[in-house]
Amino acid sequence: MAVRFLKLHNCQAKRVDDLPQLSFEEFRDFVVKETRSGARVVSFFASPGENGAVKLMMILAYNKEGYLKAFYTVVKDSYVSLTNSVPQVHWFEREIFEQVGVCPNGHPWLKPIRFSVPHKNSPNNLRFKEILPSVTNFLKVQGEEIHEVAVGPVHAGIIESGHFRFQCHGEQVFHLEISLGYQHRGIEKALAGGPDKKTIHYMETASGDTTVGHSLAYCQAIEALSDCDVPLRASALRSIMLELERLANHTGDLGALASDVGYLPTSAYCGRLRGDFLNITAFICGNRFGHNMVRPGGVMFDLDNVMISELKKRLEKTFIDVKNAVSLMWDSSLVLDRFEETGVVSVQAALELGLVGVAARACGLEQDVRFDFPVGAFRFSQIPLSTCSSGDVFARAFVRWLEIQRSFEFIMDQLNNLPESEIAVSTEPIKSEKMVISLVEAWRGEICHVVFTDKKGNISQYKMVDPSFHNWIGLAMALRGEEISDFPLCNKSFNLSYCGHDL
Repeated sequence: MAVRFLKLHNCQAKRVDDLPQLSFEEFRDFVVKETRSGARVVSFFASPGENGAVKLMMILAYNKEGYLKAFYTVVKDSYVSLTNSVPQVHWFEREIFEQVGVCPNGHPWLKPIRFSVPHKNSPNNLRFKEILPSVTNFLKVQGEEIHEVAVGPVHAGIIESGHFRFQCHGEQVFHLEISLGYQHRGIEKALAGGPDKKTIHYMETASGDTTVGHSLAYCQAIEALSDCDVPLRASALRSIMLELERLANHTGDLGALASDVGYLPTSAYCGRLRGDFLNITAFICGNRFGHNMVRPGGVMFDLDNVMISELKKRLEKTFIDVKNAVSLMWDSSLVLDRFEETGVVSVQAALELGLVGVAARACGLEQDVRFDFPVGAFRFSQIPLSTCSSGDVFARAFVRWLEIQRSFEFIMDQLNNLPESEIAVSTEPIKSEKMVISLVEAWRGEICHVVFTDKKGNISQYKMVDPSFHNWIGLAMALRGEEISDFPLCNKSFNLSYCGHDL
């Protein structure tokens, strides 16, 4: 019998009743078969079922074909873990176990990913009295001269909280375990019953440096559910804001990478230039991070000819300065010596772990939502893929530089060819049980929002996957066999979000 699934495109709403249920054996066999053939797990989560059962929802992406497949199975207290056959789901299975207590039997590394919650199905060694981040059994390497280094959750500098546990032999790192959860705010639960006035503000603060990315994913989902066609001008302005967010953060990251190897010229310049890009964003909407710009139905602010002319001047000047600052870094043999062959993640590891965004493209993987699942302005003006194959700090830096150049060219093209139309339309109320998957290529990588509505059109479940959720394990892999002194450099080359992971 052929396995059933719901095939859909990015931001295509479907009836909830169209979502097929598979037996667990069908579910498992299909996921294993499809991922081994090139499909990616973009989301895997639990939904409440009937009579105490739990639905396990799977979303697979097919990059080359440009579509998604969705389906689910029903389990009760436990199921046979998929992780040993499909490593991409290992983090998702731990999250499901943590949130609803359904135990993935045979999971090789079952423990909380944010905080510890005692469940009746938890193995004895995973039952804790306290609900706190990092209350877990850390992996320990045994042997002569092995020592443990604990870093965080409080760090030097103004950064978020996270705990890193290194198992070392001398300076060499054998294993890094990353424990998060300090930024958990319960955003997904707070979204149930919406959308309402607070919903968009949850999106804009889900991960503060990705305001446009998350708010755009949300708005695209709501528009699909309410059959709303966004005006072309609004789509173009949204794409400009998304790429400005990319320019600011990539520029800041290149400066921070230079700082981590003690190369001050690029560090000093890029720190200022990141601010210039943020000021350009504020020039458009009044907020340096893009708050109050993207809303369901369109955008809140338009550009007139005078503003467009000013924007182009500022962008050209800032881009030239970034080019000069980054060129200094590429011309330094000392910088390249520190970047090259440091923190390597193999292409095979990137595939098996399901890395996304810059981290994936730095391993040579050709995947980008703007190219594979385009919506809005990206349907008409595609940005070339930026990849590098070495998988090291250099590759992650170089991919950022390629994307800076291509995002700049894209924004200038959009400013020169802004469509004449409204900038917003009203969205109609959602009237039935629907579901939608909204993907956005934010500056770190792929954002996935999956939204379910009830018969009244209210949000019954909202599942968010920030790119950092996929990529924290990539950082852990990058440190294996490295000097512990390389951790700040490797960490900055990924520059992942703590709060984006914790939600």
